[in-house]
Amino acid sequence: MPALTGLLTIMEKAARKAGGKLRRDFGEIEHLQVSQKGPADFVSKADERAEDTIFCELEIARPDWGFLMEEGGEIAGAEGKPRFIVDPLDGTSNFLHGIPHFAISIAVQDPKPDGSGWGDIFAGLVYNPITDESFWAERGKGAWLGNRRLRVSARRQLNEALIATGTPYKGHGDFDEWGKIFAAIGPSVAGIRRFGAASLDLAWLAAGRYDGFWESGLSPWDTAAGCLLVREAGGFVTDYRGRSPHIADAQVLAANDILHSKLHKLLVGAIK
Repeated sequence: MPALTGLLTIMEKAARKAGGKLRRDFGEIEHLQVSQKGPADFVSKADERAEDTIFCELEIARPDWGFLMEEGGEIAGAEGKPRFIVDPLDGTSNFLHGIPHFAISIAVQDPKPDGSGWGDIFAGLVYNPITDESFWAERGKGAWLGNRRLRVSARRQLNEALIATGTPYKGHGDFDEWGKIFAAIGPSVAGIRRFGAASLDLAWLAAGRYDGFWESGLSPWDTAAGCLLVREAGGFVTDYRGRSPHIADAQVLAANDILHSKLHKLLVGAIK
């Protein structure tokens, strides 16, 4: 197996340091559930603390690189340098309700050679503080869970496939579109799961735990690391039109090559 490079070691160190604080804060959620104010304000502070920790660790290591962060927004780096894309707490609603399923996602995006914007994702890491699982990938070097090489599921039949998704909720997402897709895919597959953290959905897809995934209305920090994990594990990641952007976030459809083709056909037929 390839050892963690210096860059990924830095990313994992930052994620683990922030993850320790999230585990500590998560332990307080049960007590806060019974308070009149509720835990929402506490969770936003936990989110911000985690992001601050990650930012400080990464900035010390790569002071001239840029950042795109869920809470802190975009911070420009030196011209021609990469940027970190950071989600300090993916699965905030789970965290808020005391559900132990959330993650830290960190990715590195290279600038386009011609300076016209942002290009490929070079490295990605998704860390689950509760299970202490660290999923990581580097372009051209495969996807890994610790020291174990990851491969997407080899299943070829939809009726054997377990598919993950994210569902719309109040003020977010297109209920009508999602319902049409669900009605098309649901009867054809072995099951559909909604666990509430897109970065982990994609990491689990890379690990073969899920066979496919679809969702829309996400943000770059939700999927940047996960897109690389799936691709480096041998999977396909596109938007609903079959295009393969560097970061699929507005629309994401991911699976192995055979299932991706079958799922795409159902999805397109549902929303055309």
